[in-house]
Amino acid sequence: MSTTSLLVLAVAGLLLVTFPSLCSGRAAHDHHQGEKCKPSGTLESPARGRTCDECCKPGHIYPTYQCSPPVSTHTKAIMTLNDFSEGGDGGDPSECDGKYHKNSERVVALSTEWYAKGRRCGKNIRIHAKGRSVLAKVVDECDTLHGCDKPHAFQPPCPHNDVDASQAVWDALGITGDDVGDFPITWSDA
Repeated sequence: MSTTSLLVLAVAGLLLVTFPSLCSGRAAHDHHQGEKCKPSGTLESPARGRTCDECCKPGHIYPTYQCSPPVSTHTKAIMTLNDFSEGGDGGDPSECDGKYHKNSERVVALSTEWYAKGRRCGKNIRIHAKGRSVLAKVVDECDTLHGCDKPHAFQPPCPHNDVDASQAVWDALGITGDDVGDFPITWSDA
């Protein structure tokens, strides 16, 4: 094997060790969709962390994003489940109104670029999945640049293509059981 081939393999191995999500989960999904938004940096989780299912892993490095796919009439995204109520996994009150929201409300948080510095606050988006659509109000940002701290409920930075939705949104779309978690959707401004 040539020196160049060994160097390429070493760099590829280093990338997989540094960014394990590049070969699984959301990053793999993004790759299959042919998206152009690439990580803009990284965030290292503190060596000591919280213990919870969604919490940052101590010492783990997470990608951060300053971009999201362009918004269109059918913007591809991944919908995740969020509890916007006080004590829920959403962390602090919503950015838009400084309030907590019940799980029975159709509300969402959008990835940083889609959140547009709050310009979508209080506005509805239309989410499409499984042949259904639903309106949901934007109440928060799903921060793609920061995380692993108290204001972010000790969770990693969000992916660049995330629509973090309340249980009411999932219910309205008829998505239940094992499908709840990370689900491919399209969305648009309403």
